[in-house]
Amino acid sequence: MRVNMDSLGLFVLLISTFLHWTAASSADEISWSYSGFVGQSEWSEYFPDCGGTSQSPVDVITTQTKYDPSLVPVMPLGYSQHGNQPFSMHNNGHTVIVELPEWMGLGGLPWFFTAVQLHLHWGNGGPGVGGSEHTINGRSSDAELHVVHYNAELYPNMSAAMTQRDGLAVLGILIETGEETNPGFNNILNYMSRIRHADQRTFIPAFDVQSLLPKDLGRYYRYNGSLTTPPCYQSVIWTLFHERVQISKAQLLKMEMMLYSSKVQEVDRMLLQDNYRITQPLNHRIIFASFSAESGRELSSGEVTAIVIGVMCGCVGVAVIIRFIVKTIRTKETEKSQEIKTDLALTLTSKAERKEELSPSPQTEP
Repeated sequence: MRVNMDSLGLFVLLISTFLHWTAASSADEISWSYSGFVGQSEWSEYFPDCGGTSQSPVDVITTQTKYDPSLVPVMPLGYSQHGNQPFSMHNNGHTVIVELPEWMGLGGLPWFFTAVQLHLHWGNGGPGVGGSEHTINGRSSDAELHVVHYNAELYPNMSAAMTQRDGLAVLGILIETGEETNPGFNNILNYMSRIRHADQRTFIPAFDVQSLLPKDLGRYYRYNGSLTTPPCYQSVIWTLFHERVQISKAQLLKMEMMLYSSKVQEVDRMLLQDNYRITQPLNHRIIFASFSAESGRELSSGEVTAIVIGVMCGCVGVAVIIRFIVKTIRTKETEKSQEIKTDLALTLTSKAERKEELSPSPQTEP
């Protein structure tokens, strides 16, 4: 009977493995998109995990995060040690991907994670339209960078780790536009013209990957989530940095207008735009913060306006008080000066009268 049970268990395991492999193979063959055929609203029909309860991205409501003092700054390891070997970069029809060497990793987490790749998400250049996947207090950024790692302590490679709950760690960096060019991002953007169409690949000079990250690696949000693209495996430990990085408007425009989601042989060229997933329900998950909510709290437009008005009123108040003090001092100085003049006049008059009294009277001649 024991042999039969062992055989039955082995049989069930083989069937389960076969079904999982078949499903994975089928998932790989399904062509999905962000807004067209098999768009976001249909992902869960073809990729069941996309309908799970721990999906990403999410909207981080800062007042509802929980401060966790045990969260230490993340530590990029080997990010600057790019060596002389070039990086491989390709257009997969959904984004631009830069493959990272295996000596790059991430510390500051419960396990050591090995770097795999980085990629970007962006919008379409329209006014008031964001391109980031995560939002903070409902506010989108212009783009978002993801650096993907797998748990090298527990799993042999990315493929084995990506289906496990503790398998992946992704850094999320929100990107906004400013006036200055960001040299770090030019290491990617300047070569995107070589991979304008889907499935095209190229090699680019190796560069310091840490130049893409914000300066402050100690203030971030941490939660358990998923891949933001099919098959949406719920296997990601997310680290979303509070500090945003800036690129120029020209750099963002290049990101939004350079690539096509279509292949080179396809007649209808389709610009690769709006490649971001909308935020997903948080459900019962908790988003932890490595800093107290008040110290890193995002201010609403109303709060900013109130602060500006308060500062202006305060400045006016201080100016009025200073003017009153100066006026009072001048008045007192004037009064004191007048008193001194009066005292001096009285003194001189008194001296003159006394001198006149002491002088001898003139004598009459006989």
